[in-house]
Amino acid sequence: MAEYLNLFTQVQVRGPSEAGVALPPKGIWTREGKPGFFYWAGKFGDAQIGPIYLGTTGLMSLICGFIAIEIIGLNMFASVNWNPIQFVRQLFWLGLEPPPPSLGLQIMPPLNQGGWWLMAGFFLTTSILLWWVRMYRRARALGMGTHTAWAFAAAIWLYLVLGFIRPILMGSWGEAVPFGIFPHLDWTAAFSLRYGNLFYNPFHMLSIAFLYGSTLLFAMHGATILAVSRFGGEREIEQIVDRGTAVERAALFWRWTMGFNATMESIHRWAWWFAVLCPLCGGIGILLTGTVVDNWYLWAVKHGVAPMYPHVFGPVIDPATLPGAPK
Repeated sequence: MAEYLNLFTQVQVRGPSEAGVALPPKGIWTREGKPGFFYWAGKFGDAQIGPIYLGTTGLMSLICGFIAIEIIGLNMFASVNWNPIQFVRQLFWLGLEPPPPSLGLQIMPPLNQGGWWLMAGFFLTTSILLWWVRMYRRARALGMGTHTAWAFAAAIWLYLVLGFIRPILMGSWGEAVPFGIFPHLDWTAAFSLRYGNLFYNPFHMLSIAFLYGSTLLFAMHGATILAVSRFGGEREIEQIVDRGTAVERAALFWRWTMGFNATMESIHRWAWWFAVLCPLCGGIGILLTGTVVDNWYLWAVKHGVAPMYPHVFGPVIDPATLPGAPK
């Protein structure tokens, strides 16, 4: 029986370039670029680069994304007085903040008080939505299902909740997340503290469960296919229709070790749902925070999820309330 090469015994085959499925020409866009091979890309996947289809939505998405990154990057650069050395050194700490709470939902605040943040957010959101349209239309053009586009939409939902939907419900752009690496992390920590520890949010619990669950499922599936790739397990579509020794061994392994086994098709549905439900539940949890629930710890105590903290210290009297205290 032939044994197929896998991740641990890589050989990069160099043959004729694959042009892809033939499609009828529509509009002005075609697949462009002479195909080539890139050695280091072949270490992770197919080494062939190109031909590339950009399309109108792809081009507009890249333009809007470039404008957004330029606005964010130049504001960060200006914050260190245009010093390239300090820009590199402090890059992880630099950020672009949203408008202050005092400006509410003002559409055109001063540029140095969140105006740049609103502009960057507009172009970044436009870029992401255009890229979603591109993914959906490319899948339909190839006769594929649109599962990837809808999985991407789940991530877009969380992004919109954090930077658009919840701030509108709260009445202030100041509730949104700043652009930047550590500023974003600082916002997350402050957000959790402000609303009584986000870990007591049940939708946050579900989101984390689906996060860990999806990583486990993907690791299990990836390990299984690698383990039977010497028997052709990576040709999963063929194995679904015409079961071979790879599927037989994978199924037997999981029945032996776990008691039941997924199929070559059902494992992808499991993984898809677990991954998609992570940002969906996370977005619901964020949306309820501050709009419906002001303190998740007190909510958890009220509903029997968490115990009340024990009273270690007695009541402390504010000296300013004592008789004779200065007014």
